[in-house]
Amino acid sequence: MNCEESSRIEDETTTEGWSYSTAVPDLHGSPDESGELLDQIRQRRTFAIISHPDAGKTTLTEKLLLYSGCLQEAGAVRGKGRQRATASDWMEIEQKRGISVTSTVLSFSFRGILFNLLDTPGHDDFCEETFRTLSAVDCAVMILDIVKGVEQQTRKLFRICAARKIPVITFVNKLDRPGGDPLAILEEVEEVLGIDAIPLNWPMGIGKDFTGVFDRVRNKAYRYDRVQHGSHVAPVRELDFESASREIHESGTGSTLLEDLALLDGASVAFDHSKFLAGTQTPVYYGSALASFGVEPVLDSLISLCPPPGPRMSDRGPIAVNEREFGGVVFKIQGNLDPRHRDRMAFIRICSGRFERNMEVTLARTGERIHLKQAHRVFARDRDGTDEACAGDVVGLIDRNRFRLGDTLFRGGEVLHYDGQWDLAPECFARIRCLDTSRRKQFTRGLDQLVGEGVVRLLHDMNSSAHEPLVASVGRLQMEVVEFRLKSEFQAPCRIERQAYSLSRWIEATPEEVEQLRLPLSAKLVHHEGMPMVLFTDTWDLKTLQDRHPDLRLMDVRKFSEG
Repeated sequence: MNCEESSRIEDETTTEGWSYSTAVPDLHGSPDESGELLDQIRQRRTFAIISHPDAGKTTLTEKLLLYSGCLQEAGAVRGKGRQRATASDWMEIEQKRGISVTSTVLSFSFRGILFNLLDTPGHDDFCEETFRTLSAVDCAVMILDIVKGVEQQTRKLFRICAARKIPVITFVNKLDRPGGDPLAILEEVEEVLGIDAIPLNWPMGIGKDFTGVFDRVRNKAYRYDRVQHGSHVAPVRELDFESASREIHESGTGSTLLEDLALLDGASVAFDHSKFLAGTQTPVYYGSALASFGVEPVLDSLISLCPPPGPRMSDRGPIAVNEREFGGVVFKIQGNLDPRHRDRMAFIRICSGRFERNMEVTLARTGERIHLKQAHRVFARDRDGTDEACAGDVVGLIDRNRFRLGDTLFRGGEVLHYDGQWDLAPECFARIRCLDTSRRKQFTRGLDQLVGEGVVRLLHDMNSSAHEPLVASVGRLQMEVVEFRLKSEFQAPCRIERQAYSLSRWIEATPEEVEQLRLPLSAKLVHHEGMPMVLFTDTWDLKTLQDRHPDLRLMDVRKFSEG
């Protein structure tokens, strides 16, 4: 976390006719008039990295940390045992399975900007964690595999970004592998995602001939030298257009570069920063995260293109970031960041104002007044205490089982709740049996922790005498995470006994209406945090209930107002 800071950037960067603004959007409300808060907000960039599994998300995360000076050597997501682990995949199950199962917060400084990088799980089974994380960011970096193109999970995550008007920067990865077509992937992005893809650089060669990228903005080429395992910064040479053209001609590699550039200049749409912020354009960068080729341009784009924090929507309308009073929302809860203390940390996206040590805030859900002694800036599982933070920052608060996902904390004024999507209707259900009765206390404590994190939901079956808890999750792999973490973190081995249900819906109804429901024979009525929910074996049962009760409101998403 102790990364070196460079000098502050200017509010406006102009290069070769391309204009990138880093100004804060128009703000409304009761702003801080000193200007100091606004200056701090301009120096924040909060973004997520999204992709389909195996597109290179965690590898790019490691390389961004490497190029920003936060790591001396980047880890490998997969590989031989002697290779160091990644910083972002810090959990034991992530390191053993080679996949991300939870979002990771990485706060670091680079060139005078304080970045809050949120590395999200790529697997569809952990999509709910990713959806919550996307509620806390101002921008997203979307990674595409040059060969596989726009894959299923990428489409889902992009739709979430589009719905929330989150601007997206695209990084086309794995150019060092053969079989990709840089031009075809632009067409695929436009056809599948419905957004203009504007290449701001272009690859010099592909596969084994991939040697660098040509920056279309600065009209310069950047040629890289390979480093062992790609774990260090790749040496790079900057060439002007004429020198790059001569080298390409003499080497015989990447001979189509000049033709491609001429084609792009004649056919591609010009990049417009305002359209990027509006979500109708995505700037595209090419490279290889594993080889450390083309990583620095992505980091530069996060400074020049990624917007600083803007107004956040609430049940009172948009709230300005430079409001005098503090406001924030809990989007993630994580236990056992420090296994020695069995602590629980709530991650807060600060939406307005400033956090100060020892401040008193109100928990909107309960009206409880809470004294916040200290916040923490987090770098994976490491943390540093901070006495101050402002809108756009992501900080961690030590939690004594007080906070829930989606909770709003605010100071002064009337009660408000920030918008967000906190619960998706689960599709996997199981009984969890504790295998060691002498560890029952640890089993219960561990399960409560995982429920609080949102890994699974605890369901209450009023018509069953079964002693084993009934739990639910969005994806099957989440059940494996529960089994693994109960055993490894709480020394409470368990057995997962799958149930036959495959989907569910929350019900908005009075207790009398719930009693009068005519459920299909194979459906089950349960309660989740006091709210009725029906479990179905298939979509036919769901349709049957809808036909029997056409006025019944069935919900597949639950927000704060329904919790």
